[in-house]
Amino acid sequence: MLANLHVKNFAIIDEIDVDFGRHLNILTGETGAGKSILVDSISIALGARVSPEMIGSHGDYAMVEIVFQIEREETLRQIRQMDIEPEDNQIVISRKITENRSINKMNGESVPVSVIRKVAELCLDIHGQHEHQSLLNREKHREIVDEYGGENCARWKEKIAGLYYQYMELKKEQEQSALSDEERARQLGFLTYEKEEIEAAALQPGEIEEVEETYRRAANAGTIAEALGKVHQLSAENAAGAISHGLRSLNEVSGLDSAIGGFSEELMQIEGLLGDFNREISEFMADFSFDEKELVELERRLDCIHTLQSKYGSTYKDIIAHLQKVNEKLEKYADYETYQKERQEKLETLQEELFRACEELSRCRKEAAGQLEERISGALEDLNFAHVDFQIQITERKEFRADGRDEVEFMIATNPGEERRSLGKIASGGELSRIMLAIKSVFADSDQIETLIFDEIDVGISGRTAQKVSEKMSLIGRQHQVICITHLAQIAAMADYHYVIEKVVEEGRSRTRIRRLSREESEEELARILGGVEITDAVRVNAREMKEMAEIMKTK
Repeated sequence: MLANLHVKNFAIIDEIDVDFGRHLNILTGETGAGKSILVDSISIALGARVSPEMIGSHGDYAMVEIVFQIEREETLRQIRQMDIEPEDNQIVISRKITENRSINKMNGESVPVSVIRKVAELCLDIHGQHEHQSLLNREKHREIVDEYGGENCARWKEKIAGLYYQYMELKKEQEQSALSDEERARQLGFLTYEKEEIEAAALQPGEIEEVEETYRRAANAGTIAEALGKVHQLSAENAAGAISHGLRSLNEVSGLDSAIGGFSEELMQIEGLLGDFNREISEFMADFSFDEKELVELERRLDCIHTLQSKYGSTYKDIIAHLQKVNEKLEKYADYETYQKERQEKLETLQEELFRACEELSRCRKEAAGQLEERISGALEDLNFAHVDFQIQITERKEFRADGRDEVEFMIATNPGEERRSLGKIASGGELSRIMLAIKSVFADSDQIETLIFDEIDVGISGRTAQKVSEKMSLIGRQHQVICITHLAQIAAMADYHYVIEKVVEEGRSRTRIRRLSREESEEELARILGGVEITDAVRVNAREMKEMAEIMKTK
């Protein structure tokens, strides 16, 4: 659940810190006090985009930090799969927003905002006051049915997506490879030339490096021979003579000091090594020779290799890989009709698999839709749709897509005798809000998300309908942490934790603050909502009775 929210220098919020409780948390306050800004700050903490203009006037940055206390083992498991280890089952997310960038941290470590969004999807769902408008989009209807269908629908959707992209890729290849006889002949001629050129070169593994090294030696043979001659002369004449003379001198005095014998032995070893060196360099020079004809042949071979490299790749492996591709294309073009026939057969096979998978997904959707239709209808009746006739209509498109062939649409009639019609044609804003709440309540039993935020979804409702909405909200709050911003006393009375958001003027400037209300303060806030400008004793009595009735309702 969302345990704590800390906001600093964000919009009109100077600094607030609030601890939320389990079950149903209600936030109320005057219009313009900053209720929606509070929800915006939570959205930003969870990865929403933010404009630098939202930085307050009392600093050069804004800070939002939230603390999640994770209670569901499945949620903890999925978070750990992201290589994130909750500390004492807590996740602390903070975002510091400056004019140029944002600094994002999770449990004290910097993370990309994409990671924050993934964790947020597991922990919290925000239902804004305009989200119910998404019900006007039929794509949303299909998403809702698929979500209710669970793993079965998800498995078939994944299979269909894989088959669909294979099918479309193969179809695209077929269209692009449709060649006229003239074009095919041209391609054959070009590929045959490449094949013959590579094969005629008869390039061998390691030959490129060997030829380049041999040519380098041959082209610089004179320079190498001259250097070796100088080295041989210096070592054989000068160095050898000097060492021989040194040995004679040591031998003359070796009898005068026993240590001199050791020097003599070392110098004799050096003389032996120098002799070996001179013999090796002499033998190397005897074999080191390149004639002009050999150099010309090396140049010719190197030119051939460079030509291949410029056309087909810099390494032997690249050139042979290109030859393999050429052979494959030649084989394809040599029997082009057979190739096209095989591709067409594969397309037809994929299409048949797609149709069968689409039928299975459609069957799964219809089964899920039947159950969901019944449960949403019951939830709508609980929300004061007395004569609701709700149906989930599934029709089949002619063509298939990556998500199947089904069109899913929610149909409803809210009055007796009316024909069911699309939501977008008959439902008002308040009705759409209640329908979305009904859907949320149906999913509450199986939803793994611990925290649900409802931002003023009570727009357009009042009276008995508002009472029904409050009861449904309380019901959802039994299984989830619910944070709800409302203007209605009926909903606020159901609060397990009641907070008021206020705008106050301190030291000549406006500040938004939030505080948790006691039982007496909650009744006073209900009276404010009910009474308007003047709060009478009768209004206070009404507020107290409303709170007492709500508490009785929550025990049922």
